[in-house]
Amino acid sequence: MDVLFVLKMREGSQNNTCADAGLPSPCVFVVAVDGTDGETLWERPLHPEFHWAQCGLEKETGRTWDCLLSHFDQLTAVDKYSGEIRWQQPQPPGLHSTVPVLSVPDLDGDKLSDVALVASDVTQTQLIFLSGKTGVQIGSTVALDSTETPKPLLHCTTEGSHYVLLQKDTGLYGLALWRIAAKAKAGMEVSLKKDKHWESHANATSGLVPIYESDSVRQVLKTEEKEDPSNLLLVTGKEVALVNGKNLQLLWRFNTSSVLSEPSFGHFNKDGVLDVVVEEDIGNYTKRIIILDGKSGDELWEVNLSATPNAPRPASIHTINSISIFVFWGVMPTETNSSVPLKSDQRSYMLHPLYSKVLLESTNVMDHIITFKATLLERGRHAAYFLLTGPGTEGDEGTVVLTKRKLKQDIPQSKVVRIGPGGGSETSEDIKEAFSRLRFRDW
Repeated sequence: MDVLFVLKMREGSQNNTCADAGLPSPCVFVVAVDGTDGETLWERPLHPEFHWAQCGLEKETGRTWDCLLSHFDQLTAVDKYSGEIRWQQPQPPGLHSTVPVLSVPDLDGDKLSDVALVASDVTQTQLIFLSGKTGVQIGSTVALDSTETPKPLLHCTTEGSHYVLLQKDTGLYGLALWRIAAKAKAGMEVSLKKDKHWESHANATSGLVPIYESDSVRQVLKTEEKEDPSNLLLVTGKEVALVNGKNLQLLWRFNTSSVLSEPSFGHFNKDGVLDVVVEEDIGNYTKRIIILDGKSGDELWEVNLSATPNAPRPASIHTINSISIFVFWGVMPTETNSSVPLKSDQRSYMLHPLYSKVLLESTNVMDHIITFKATLLERGRHAAYFLLTGPGTEGDEGTVVLTKRKLKQDIPQSKVVRIGPGGGSETSEDIKEAFSRLRFRDW
């Protein structure tokens, strides 16, 4: 896997400068680097200032670009393989803040998937359709019946009907894409599928389909299952809940408050259903990491850690043995030097579900972490993590470092930490050997 950066610089690594491109300096550089050795594959200077970027849009769209950037007063679509600009259009008014980009089915009949921009402020949420081929707006801007949608999602039902998921002060709702398309341009909804089951629950006036009632919906995630459709995980002010993505039935809820980070998914047991990792603030600079059973919502495993500043969210990587290796950050309460954990105290921990009374502790990261991602590199062989470190405050100048390490690289230097009653009967060498034997695969 290669890596894409959006950086503010005066000069790139391939002798490209902002001045040579006729741009103010410093300017925005989109840079692709080789995931193997970090060598620059291509770089593209763009006009400052930078607002937002979204890459990794859904695959198999027929489009020749994968990254959409908002900068200056423009929207620019960039081909991730070459860095070529596929189209550039004026920024729609009022959309300079971070705007989620949804990949939607072909609406203008050119056989390429299109995109939707969704922008929210304190008064309303607006949606704009853009042609995936040219970036030209399709139809008019649509005002949606929602005022609190920080991260809208697009959900596809078993009937192939798409719904935009909207957060309101009364809960989570779905609004059919065909309804939005019809408001943007009469007749544009003809090519979109309708779901009779979901529409039977729709409000006659607004068209909103109630999915989960709560006055404090904070996060909504789709489970990363291969099943179609994905289930929906909700975090509210007092619970975590899982809703069936097919029939909208509540599968389970788990009471919790003060969730610190976006939950993640992995296989702790071997029932084939993704389990849920939740970080809960329990006060006194301490967090509880809980793994919930994806089928029942029951608690499967937990540990308390001192909560260090700037800790990434938990991650997991799947193995060929139908379990996942879980990675999370913090510091054992007995290890911290003070009652208030410092960034320099931070450790990463790996959990092997078959040896759940021990953790493998690593202390190799001391810098400010900008982002962290655990991923599969070679199918059936190598898992790794990418770690981006750099200045601790946005806007500060300094060196940004991307580190790629195989997950198994840390095993020999890691410390085996015993947790829970007994702490397991295996020796530290046995535990490290079990981690070293792991083979990884996709979900």
